[in-house]
Amino acid sequence: MRFEHGKVNALDLELLGDISDTMRDLGDAGAIVLTGAGRAFSAGVDLRRIVDGGAAYAEEFLPALSEAFLAVFDCPRPVIAAINGHALAGGCVIAAAADLRLMSGGTIGLTELLVGVQFPTVPLEIARYAFGPRAARLALTAETFDADHALRLGLVDEVVGSDELLPEAITRAEVLAGYSARVYTATKEQLHREARRRIDERRLTDDAAAREVWTADGTIARIAAFLDTLSTR
Repeated sequence: MRFEHGKVNALDLELLGDISDTMRDLGDAGAIVLTGAGRAFSAGVDLRRIVDGGAAYAEEFLPALSEAFLAVFDCPRPVIAAINGHALAGGCVIAAAADLRLMSGGTIGLTELLVGVQFPTVPLEIARYAFGPRAARLALTAETFDADHALRLGLVDEVVGSDELLPEAITRAEVLAGYSARVYTATKEQLHREARRRIDERRLTDDAAAREVWTADGTIARIAAFLDTLSTR
């Protein structure tokens, strides 16, 4: 499954819907490899669409974002992220939702703090599950890390060359697909159970607070100002 959406595979409503639909369609696959086209795995939320669409777009976008993350995280089959380039913010969360992460280049990190948007429950709990204590550093500093540093921190499982990334990910997928599907699914559910409990308990209240932040005029103005700084670099 390859993200191919604009220059950096930024997440908008259309791509999120495609991710959710495709993951459901692939639920009976032996294993799934996720990767990106071009120079990025995914650079996260399409902030320009948030600015252009305003509060009404953000209101629709947030639940779609969480559903796409859960479509990857809850997939009963093995999911391998072949991180071919930048995996930032939402792109980092998609990688975190996979069972195994291989990385060849770019940077990885949770950069939501840079634009002042609050994490909904789902991405924060997925990051907590995947990265353990490192999730706090990622969320509270907005730091990004290259592949070698990410490996040392335990954010990815292996660093491979760009030419070997997809073949290695496919080889890993074939191995995992050979295990008992029933046992793999049950084991994955057991491992995810605590994260899913926290999501179910906190999602209603925490997401309401996040929605207030995302749809506020001040937040959208901050995002617009952030995009302006990028355009002048």
